Amino acid sequence: MSEQTDLRLAVLIDADNAPRSALGDIMAEVAVYGTPTIKRIYGDWTTPNLASWKGPLLENAITPIQQYSYTTGKNATDSAMIIDAMDILYTGQVDGFVLVSSDSDFTRLAVRLREAGKKVYGMGERKTPNPFIVACDKFVYIEVIRAAAEEARAEEEKPKAQKPQSQKKKGAPAQPQEPEHKVPKAVVKLIAESVDTIADEDGYAALGELGNLLVKKQPDFDPRNFGFSKLSKLVKSLSRFEVDVRPTSQPNVTHILVRDKQSK
Repeated sequence: MSEQTDLRLAVLIDADNAPRSALGDIMAEVAVYGTPTIKRIYGDWTTPNLASWKGPLLENAITPIQQYSYTTGKNATDSAMIIDAMDILYTGQVDGFVLVSSDSDFTRLAVRLREAGKKVYGMGERKTPNPFIVACDKFVYIEVIRAAAEEARAEEEKPKAQKPQSQKKKGAPAQPQEPEHKVPKAVVKLIAESVDTIADEDGYAALGELGNLLVKKQPDFDPRNFGFSKLSKLVKSLSRFEVDVRPTSQPNVTHILVRDKQSK
């Protein structure tokens, strides 16, 4: 899926509803969508449970914003984060926002930022309520971000000497590049309907355009949710679709087209 990596982004993190252990992986994911020019995290830093955040915040150059909990049971952090987001919006310093939280209280904020023409990326755990998910342009689950990062680190840590040995074995079955995952029928239907919407007269749809449409229809759509690192690999695993890779006049650049075999 193509993303605008030149976007200036404000990253606002709700410390009460974000896992500290995944902070580095979250910031690496943010870099996929743009440049984080503002990085702030909100919480009551006088409480002992937030003391462990110090190291990760220094490593990622994130500014902690102090917000006292004035009343028990009331989340003052949300209000501070929302006020800051609106201040940033009116200054016009950024092109988009990354809201890191699993709290549905930020649903209206996401809607308002999008009404102002800003791109809104949400990042939260799978427990995130659906209203906040659909209020964002794109929503990514932190569990998926962490799993992908751990898999990449494990791959890097494999001894290099083992790779040639495994390649020399004759008769050994080829290892699949992606784990086998069952893609839900609803997702297959979503892809098919999207292909039909943007297909040309021959029934082919450009993969990049397809990816953008899928996220517009379902903000939490991500091939990694189903065990695939890329949309092209997910589509290729589904027998319903035909994938056509066409060369271009530019070296190492191809056009990937998708067609639904069941379309009439």
